[in-house]
Parts: sequence; C-alpha cells; structure tokens
Amino acid sequence: MTTEFYHIVHFWLKPDLNIEQRAQFLASLSAIGKSENVTTLRIGKPANTPREVVDNSYDYQIVVTFADKDAHNHYQSPDDSAHQQFVDSCKELWTKVLIYDSLEA
Repeated sequence: MTTEFYHIVHFWLKPDLNIEQRAQFLASLSAIGKSENVTTLRIGKPANTPREVVDNSYDYQIVVTFADKDAHNHYQSPDDSAHQQFVDSCKELWTKVLIYDSLEA
C-alpha cells in the first residue's frame, strides 16, 4: 500500500533582494513542478492572519505532494534535476528554510 507524501517548505528570503532576484526565486520555485516525481506543487505566501498560533514571518511556502515516500526520496536525490537546479540557483537567496514532511494519515 502506498501513502501520499507531503513536503511543506517555508522560505525566509534575504530582506535586501531586488525585484529581479525575487522573480528568479519564484520562477525557479515553479520549475520544481516539472519534476517527474512531483504529483502537485502549490506556492503560497503568508495569509497574515493575526492570531498568536500563526507564524506569518516567512516569505513563501510550498506544498509538494508525492505519490509516496520513495518518490519524495528520489526527488531529494541528485538524480532529480528540477530540485537540484532550484537549490543550486536559489540557495544564496534565503536566510532560513523550515521543512515539515508528513504522510497521509
């Protein structure tokens, strides 16, 4: 039995990025969806909901779904060019990344 795998990533970008660098980040982020391992990709920004339990401090969030953990693990490998290209081209643009991985309950 396979279980859908969720990969939720929050990015805090460097505050001094210019418009072109932010556009590069978004374009590179969108390209992750081209990975043969990715089922769906959603890119979001904080909703700025002012509640004590909500963290609105990040700049972008992605929610990536995979058919199963094996697909996620392959996506994380150097063999997945979409993921590797994103990391290589954008790692200098952020100050912090926080990841939450989960399996379908």
